[in-house]
Amino acid sequence: MKTEDLGNSKILNLIFKPAGLLMGSRLRKWLFNPVKTLQGADVKSGETILEVGCGTGFFTIPAAQMIGDQGCLVAMDVLSGYIEQVSKKVRAADLKNVRVVKRNAVDTGLEAASIDKVLLFGVVPFPSLPLNRLLPEMHRILKPEGSLAVWLFPVSGWIPKSILRSGLFTYINKQNGVYNYKKLSPPSPVPISR
Repeated sequence: MKTEDLGNSKILNLIFKPAGLLMGSRLRKWLFNPVKTLQGADVKSGETILEVGCGTGFFTIPAAQMIGDQGCLVAMDVLSGYIEQVSKKVRAADLKNVRVVKRNAVDTGLEAASIDKVLLFGVVPFPSLPLNRLLPEMHRILKPEGSLAVWLFPVSGWIPKSILRSGLFTYINKQNGVYNYKKLSPPSPVPISR
């Protein structure tokens, strides 16, 4: 079964519903301030951002407000239940700079070099987002000076090293728990592992 088909699965949407309630809770906002995390990703006014795995919109609304009317946020998820929730929140907040799409991030369908920043917040590692397929797609859609912001929950120490080993990104810094990387253009040769 394809990932897109899984996103329509009533069983999976039912399983992830309790997680969605936790994702949008006041407790989570108190423990993990979304604005502080987005500041760690250096989100700026006017940027075009892809939010991979937007979930229930915990980061979507604050990110859209931070980039302002001149920016554009593409909120992407494979679960139809989450897409519906985020769409309602975007309409309720009257945000015109957000496009909510139901797609798999390993094949976004977005134009090459069209995104300033990709947010991978709490979505890696995840079985449906293998880094060997996800990172090349993120590299493809990022503009030449584009950046990748990764917030890991739970913390996975091997992810930052895997991103560097891909040869597609270089490390910039870590702020407010967010690992920031710059797109390498052209990519550096990947060492052959023995």
